[in-house]
Amino acid sequence: MVGTFRRRRLASVALLGALALGLAACGGEYPNSTFNHTTDFNADIDALWDKLLVWGTIVFIGVEVALVYTIFRFRRRAGAGKPKQVHGNTALEITWTAIPAVILIFIAIPTVRTIFKTQAKAAPDALQVEVIGHQWWWEFKYPQLGITTANELYLPTGRTVNFQLKTIDVLHSFWIPQLGGKRDLVSNRTNFLWFTPNADLPSSAYNGFCAEFCGASHANMRFRAFTVTPQEFEQWAAHQKQNAIFPSVAAAATSASASAGATPTVLAANTGAQPAADTAAAAPAAAQVPVWVFPKEKVEGEFKHIIPTVKLPTTISYDESLLAQGDAERGRQTYSKSSCIGCHSIAGTPYNMANIGPNLTHVGSRYTIGGGLYPNDAKHLAYWIKSSGHMKPGSLMPTLGKGLTDPRLKMVVNVGGLTDNDIADIVAYLQALK
Repeated sequence: MVGTFRRRRLASVALLGALALGLAACGGEYPNSTFNHTTDFNADIDALWDKLLVWGTIVFIGVEVALVYTIFRFRRRAGAGKPKQVHGNTALEITWTAIPAVILIFIAIPTVRTIFKTQAKAAPDALQVEVIGHQWWWEFKYPQLGITTANELYLPTGRTVNFQLKTIDVLHSFWIPQLGGKRDLVSNRTNFLWFTPNADLPSSAYNGFCAEFCGASHANMRFRAFTVTPQEFEQWAAHQKQNAIFPSVAAAATSASASAGATPTVLAANTGAQPAADTAAAAPAAAQVPVWVFPKEKVEGEFKHIIPTVKLPTTISYDESLLAQGDAERGRQTYSKSSCIGCHSIAGTPYNMANIGPNLTHVGSRYTIGGGLYPNDAKHLAYWIKSSGHMKPGSLMPTLGKGLTDPRLKMVVNVGGLTDNDIADIVAYLQALK
């Protein structure tokens, strides 16, 4: 009976193990996997992981074999005497001390070499990117190019990128799993991280995350990273260097100036020059650099995993029928008189130079809003403007919808609040900023 029970128990364990292995083999695609060779950093860490896994497996198998041997070899037997004691056996103690020491040497050497390689200074000609963590969104600055954007990071393939990591509030951690590398953003200091996207890497889109708990919306602090060809990066950078392009205002200004027989006045692109009138940034059509962003068909196709799928809250409502009636020019005027200008910046508008919230210069050409939490479409943008605090727990952006209670400040918004009509106009204006 005892033998039968043991066989049944062993059979049950074996069946459970086979089931676990079977389930593990049923996995599909993992869009946020770290086991890719998309960058040099990624490849080095993966190679180190493979070495450690090999040595760990060898140690595991060796220990388990010795354990099983000991269990069967020295198990209790009827009539057997006491087992021989090995305490004080110098040769045996030296052996079981030396073997782990040798194994640790084989583990330590590649580990230290990888640490020194990944912690070394980036190449002098590396593309510099300042990464600034906020509660709860990401700001990206390209100081060599004079570009500031939010929650979307563009990287050229084949060129080393050196990230300067800073936080203006609490601890954050910058991580793009598929490109490798994860480094903390620590208060009152600058950390560095660099890697080179492979030169033969096709244009791709990836999810980025904060990997250090930073408050109520830590899990909602996301961004998107795009690797593009050097030519595509130049196109994107040329577009981003421009002031905000607002076609309807540009056309109106050009038409009015032409009627008066004068040369139209426009905002100078990144020269520090100030406009003569309070208009949105625009240049004559011939001088405008075409808008270029990562192709939408690719995002909606093979890279659809970067499209946010968070549901809208049920705690607020918005009359979505008004969005079709939104007027961009009216929205520009409403925006310029609202509290929005106290937090955001739109290049080319002298009254709008704050840097508390995300830079909105080309917000209409981005794929996400709300720190990468929602898709950038009219409906989600309207809800976000009305009350970001209901959309994202702990959001520091105040509630703007008239008559609503701010969930953070616990105050009803009356003076300065926006009606659904006002919001529809502002949405039209922001979506026009390509």
